[in-house]
Amino acid sequence: MTEEEGTLTEAGQQTVTGTPLYSAELVQEGGTYKLVVTDRLHHTVQTAYVPRRAVEQLPTFLAKLKSLQPRGLRQR
Repeated sequence: MTEEEGTLTEAGQQTVTGTPLYSAELVQEGGTYKLVVTDRLHHTVQTAYVPRRAVEQLPTFLAKLKSLQPRGLRQR
């Protein structure tokens, strides 16, 4: 992902404009999952281990968020 003048793009994805506040990655390390969240305003990184069950529920959680918004979540 590249960041230029408030525009984020990822290969093969659409452009998202605005000021990025946080970014997150879910990393698999062997049999465990680690969530890495970067606070782009304060230049800090926090990590937390996430149970597999929570990882499996992410698509359901994102669908719920999308259904609560009039225009839905943008697909990137």
